[in-house]
Amino acid sequence: MIHLVGCSHHNTPVELREQLAFSPQKAEQALARFRREFPQVEAVVLSTCNRVEFYTAAESPEELLSHRQMGEFLARFHQLDADQVLEQLFRRSGQEAVMHLFMVAAGLDSMVVGEPQIRSQVKQAYDLACRCETAGPVTHAVFQAALKAARRVSNETSIHRKRVSVPSVAVAEFAKQIFERFDDKQVLVIGAGEMAEETLRYATDEGAKHITVVNRSLDRAEQLARRWQGRARPWDQLLDALAEADMVISTTGATEPIVRLEDFRRIEPKRYQRPLLVLDLAIPRDFDPAIGDCLGVYLFSVDDLQEVCRQNLRERQQELPAAVEILKEETAAFMAELNRRATGPIIHRLRQNWQQIKDDELRRLFNKLPDLDPRSRREIEYAFHRLLNKLLHPPLESLRDHAQEGVPHGLLEALRKLFQLPD
Repeated sequence: MIHLVGCSHHNTPVELREQLAFSPQKAEQALARFRREFPQVEAVVLSTCNRVEFYTAAESPEELLSHRQMGEFLARFHQLDADQVLEQLFRRSGQEAVMHLFMVAAGLDSMVVGEPQIRSQVKQAYDLACRCETAGPVTHAVFQAALKAARRVSNETSIHRKRVSVPSVAVAEFAKQIFERFDDKQVLVIGAGEMAEETLRYATDEGAKHITVVNRSLDRAEQLARRWQGRARPWDQLLDALAEADMVISTTGATEPIVRLEDFRRIEPKRYQRPLLVLDLAIPRDFDPAIGDCLGVYLFSVDDLQEVCRQNLRERQQELPAAVEILKEETAAFMAELNRRATGPIIHRLRQNWQQIKDDELRRLFNKLPDLDPRSRREIEYAFHRLLNKLLHPPLESLRDHAQEGVPHGLLEALRKLFQLPD
């Protein structure tokens, strides 16, 4: 059995999400405290910029925490008012919780549908629970199944291959059309804001190694360069750096172009007609559009990129029904397996108990009839075997039928008591 409480960009203001968020260190502390307070219950904490989700599970329903207890634990850990927190949390149980996790892992519940980073974040949350020893049989099964389902969506649909953020499109849809490889290219970053860093991250994922950062504040340029093992240059060396560059990521907040056509003409001879890709992500634009007409220059603005983003988003939306259908199949298969595992021990013990009774009665009968010939003994054994199977067929068939849609815990308990089965 699995329970979930959480909040996300769908239903909770960012102010509360920030209050409930966990850094990796805080998540580790929370899981350690949870293990001390509830040693029999499994737990996983998933915390990203857009969601905080708290999963608990137990093999026995009696051990599982209620949704209220889970919300109170979160509020207590963050020193918040429990009632206010509980008002904002959504709740899921059983199959609904499983389907939700599968949707999250596949990126279908994200603010940008299909974004690929969430799968690694789900894996990191699960890995942390394993290290903190709060994962167990149920969470092992459900999180591994969620990651498997997410891989199916990635492999069988194009929902993750259609980039929809400007930085990802800039690299995946434009830069990769110009360059076959990035590890030998000189990458110049102009500006040191979030857009510059995100685009740089995609470029380094593609292999970019030679990074130069130019910014009006040299201190900020040095900070960004250090994070990406690059080098910083002062603002007055911008044109020199441009002469050496193969690819430019420009994201300043300037109110007019920082590189005019006449500026570029001055350094053009130094470039020896080498191809230059300019990703001008600034608004207003950093590069004079006329530079795009120069020999060997590929200049793309935010408008160029946003149109591709919109087209990719439309194509992602078309892939969404197929992705959801995959997750429904995976959820149904997982729940059937989970229910089979729940009923398997009961079926085994039921057969074992009745088999023992059958063997004991046959032994008593054969002791009273020592003169039976072998053929008669076989006929009697076969008759007892058929009788046992016919008596067991209705309860076992009922269990198998229920296993397809979820076995009520009360039914399992009734069978245990009715047939005096050991735990």
